[in-house]
Amino acid sequence: MASPDGASGVGGSPEETELSITLTLRMLMHGKEIGSIIGKKGETVKRIREQSSARITISEGSCPERITTITGSTDAVFRAVSMIAFKLEEDLGAGGDAVSAGRAPVTLRLVIPASQCGSLIGKAGAKIREIRESTGAQVQVAGDLLPNSTERAVTVSGVPDTIIQCVRQICAVILESPPKGATIPYHPGLSLGTVLLSANQVRG
Repeated sequence: MASPDGASGVGGSPEETELSITLTLRMLMHGKEIGSIIGKKGETVKRIREQSSARITISEGSCPERITTITGSTDAVFRAVSMIAFKLEEDLGAGGDAVSAGRAPVTLRLVIPASQCGSLIGKAGAKIREIRESTGAQVQVAGDLLPNSTERAVTVSGVPDTIIQCVRQICAVILESPPKGATIPYHPGLSLGTVLLSANQVRG
C-alpha cells in the first residue's frame, strides 16, 4: 500500500512526519491531582505509561504544585493526556452529589513557553476563539509569566473528550511555531538553594 517514493524517509507526507515527532507536554498539577495520577504505590501512573507508551515524569518536591511531563510521539502523548483526564474526572468528581446531575469539568493546566502563546492566541484572539468554538472546551492563557520562568500557564477545562480535542489543537499550534529564544522552565516552589545553584551554573 505504501508508495515507494516515501520509503527513504525523505519527502514523506506531513502526516507521516507528524507521527514521528517527539512531543513534550508539561502540566502543572496540585497535590490531589498528582495523588490521583500516581495512584496507590504508583500503580496508576505505571498503567498510563504502559498503555500510552509515553514517558511520564512527575517533579519531586513537597510543594503543593508539581510538574508532570509527558514525552513521546504525538499519539502516545494524546493517549496519556486522555487517560489522565478521565482519571481526574473519575477521582475528583466522585465526591460530590452535584456530579450526578452533570459531568464535573476537569481542568488541566498546560505550561507553555510564552513565545508560543502569541500563536496560540492568534491575531485579536482569533485562534484561541476558534479552538474554543470547535472543541467546546474553555481555554485561558495566563497574562503573567510563571515565577522565575519564561513560561505561561494555559488552562483548559471541560469534560475529558473536549479537553483531548483541545489539547490536540493546542499541540498542533505549538508544533507549527517553535519557541523563540531560550526557554527558562518553571519549577514550582524553588528553594533558595536551587536558585543559587542555577545562578552559579550561569556564571560558570
